Amino acid sequence: MKWLWIALLSALVIFLGACGNSGDSNDSASGEETEALTDLQMGTGSTGGTYYPLGQEMAQVMNNHVEADGFNVSAVASGASVENIGGIFQGTMQLGMTVHIPALEAAEGTGEFEGAKVDNFGFMGHIYPEVMQIITTEDTGITSIEELKGKKVAIGPAGSGTQAAAKIILEAYGLQDGDYEAYEEGFGDAAAKIQDGQLDASFGLLGLPASSIDELSFQRDVVLLPVEGKPLETILETSGYGEIEIPADSYDFLEEPVTAITAYAILVGSTDQISEELGYEIVKGLYENIGDITHPQGTFLDPENIMNGSEGLPIHPGAEKYFKEKGFMD
Repeated sequence: MKWLWIALLSALVIFLGACGNSGDSNDSASGEETEALTDLQMGTGSTGGTYYPLGQEMAQVMNNHVEADGFNVSAVASGASVENIGGIFQGTMQLGMTVHIPALEAAEGTGEFEGAKVDNFGFMGHIYPEVMQIITTEDTGITSIEELKGKKVAIGPAGSGTQAAAKIILEAYGLQDGDYEAYEEGFGDAAAKIQDGQLDASFGLLGLPASSIDELSFQRDVVLLPVEGKPLETILETSGYGEIEIPADSYDFLEEPVTAITAYAILVGSTDQISEELGYEIVKGLYENIGDITHPQGTFLDPENIMNGSEGLPIHPGAEKYFKEKGFMD
């Protein structure tokens, strides 16, 4: 999948470069036309994860409160992080939800974006802390990540933050591609297949608690696999993920805390297709009306958290104007 993104992004760079040599046509594409764009697409994630339902509510809040003529944003299902940033690069999406680590890779041209640096997006605000939750059932007999060798494992959709993190964890435990049977499933579909016995385990970079895990626990005896010991140390030393303890009271089936890794979910926006003025209104309209969001993860959109996950990232000019106005950044 990585080579496909590189090919697509590189092809677009060549195409844009050709357009840039055509004189006046480039000026019109980056000038008045950009300023007028108010009908936006926001990439979320798979329908069974956290991004999609939360993104639907975020879009509704924007549509209700962003003060811009003709403004409309549609939250669309996608493969999540990498696909959303790729969509912004290609101009097919203007906003996207993503884990902050793939966003850093995109800005630096590393990781999934090796050789394909993305320079037309900016940070627009923190959404919620994401927690990697690795589930199986007691029926499988699996009690540790090492025991996923040879098993049917959902690692998340191609281009998702879940898949990127899943591979980091599996490799830290010495499991490479081919050591397990990988399924590129969204978490909702994966949970359904675990319930039916078609999958042994699934990775999900989700909000805590995740309703889809709660729902599965009503049908099966769910087990959360910890990330711990030397593999955890390796992950913390070599990636941008942090350590978190999933409290025992997060789910009724948990009897003790479970160690996991965590990252930030953030909102990013196009600097080509969203003007400074519109970017300011989007951030203002969303973060000053979070009380309209009913999704449990919506509480983390509190403006006090707004800069979480921004370190090292370019800031959208409109967001920067808002952050400075409110004293969130110098």
